Amino acid sequence: MRRHDGTHTLLPICLARHEFAVVTRGRSFDDVTEAVAAWLATLSARDGLLNVFLKHGSASLTIQENSDPDIQAGLMAALNRLPPEGDHRHSAEGPDDGPAHRETLLTPVSLSIPVVDGKLALSRSQAIYLIEHRQHGSNRTVLLQFMGALS
Repeated sequence: MRRHDGTHTLLPICLARHEFAVVTRGRSFDDVTEAVAAWLATLSARDGLLNVFLKHGSASLTIQENSDPDIQAGLMAALNRLPPEGDHRHSAEGPDDGPAHRETLLTPVSLSIPVVDGKLALSRSQAIYLIEHRQHGSNRTVLLQFMGALS
């Protein structure tokens, strides 16, 4: 049901959530854009806001260029130069865990992305990446939450 308040058309708002797993292969940038967009399409989302949240403390999320893989390689090289593995206090889960947690201080675990006309409001050259900060692969859980109008 739509109402018109004189200046805006008001639409009913829905709230939907979904989780999916990503198996990482060690320190890497994993493109999750397609999985996010596919779930959004199942909702018939129109306009709103999508929150992408990573349920882990040693991995993170970013929006970066997707047209040149050298971008991700360069960013990972920059992250590799930050905290040396031997310089940490938290090692209960291995020597790479402390540095991984420090890297997440610099990169977020949550992103808010506008949804316009049913599409993520990313440019053609942007993608959503899960950044794995640990040396070994892990099972990571991504939580999606959409709030907005449906078609």
